[in-house]
Amino acid sequence: MQPSVEWSLRPLADMSSAEFHDWQALLEERSGMVVSEQRRSFLQANLSTRMREVGVADYTSYYRHVTAGPRGAVEWSTLMDRLTVQETRFFRHPPSFALLSAYMQRRRQLRDDALPWSLWSVGCSSGEETYSLAICAAEALSYNGGDARYGVIGTDISLSALGKSREGIYSQRRLEQVEPELQRRYFQPLPDDRFQVIPSLAARVCFARLNVLELAGAPMSDMDVIFCQNLLIYFRRWRRREILSRLVERLAPGGLLVIGAGEVVGWQHPDLVPVADSQVLAFTRKSL
Repeated sequence: MQPSVEWSLRPLADMSSAEFHDWQALLEERSGMVVSEQRRSFLQANLSTRMREVGVADYTSYYRHVTAGPRGAVEWSTLMDRLTVQETRFFRHPPSFALLSAYMQRRRQLRDDALPWSLWSVGCSSGEETYSLAICAAEALSYNGGDARYGVIGTDISLSALGKSREGIYSQRRLEQVEPELQRRYFQPLPDDRFQVIPSLAARVCFARLNVLELAGAPMSDMDVIFCQNLLIYFRRWRRREILSRLVERLAPGGLLVIGAGEVVGWQHPDLVPVADSQVLAFTRKSL
């Protein structure tokens, strides 16, 4: 059904408390995302925009639409793109990448050079963090003319975000925190002030869809580095701890786990050792 121009201009009714509760429950059940009362306007604005596009008049009808069989599953995927894709930048939190670089340079002395490194960006959005990890690894592991051996995976629930990640094309604004020399080395300029990740770097990176509520079945294992930043804030406290415990299971002995500062408070795990850094919340897994 295609909405008319008049329909698209018609104001939508406010969301009732019952409708808000239903949408809260559905989002948490399917994705773990918690929409608080403070984010009610965010939810209403995004639902309203999509409802105008598909020509649905009220929140209850749209709720039925996204929960009705295969067609609903397709619409649900589109809606999740709207609700989860957040703007980000390369090297968004510089202290985390400084810590990663120091960790990799130090740890490479203890590893067999023939063993490739595995890095994982959890909740990668449009790919900036994933490629930042790849650049950091390339810089930290390339020495004495040798070829760095590493691979990076980025996972996200949004198919739209993953599509943008695979394309690897970004505006100059997204590259603001990339040093000029790194920008020259790892990006090729395109028209309209855009830049594309160079093929040799993109070849080290892959992207896959993953709902973090389904980590128990994720194929990743023995990861040397896991970044999980700016994701856990959307979940309840108990769910954050559950997700982190699943990530620890996929971390190699001696591996590094980096979490967004302030996303968990007082969390500990018997297999982890906190990293002493006042600017970064990070842990290493105890060696066997």
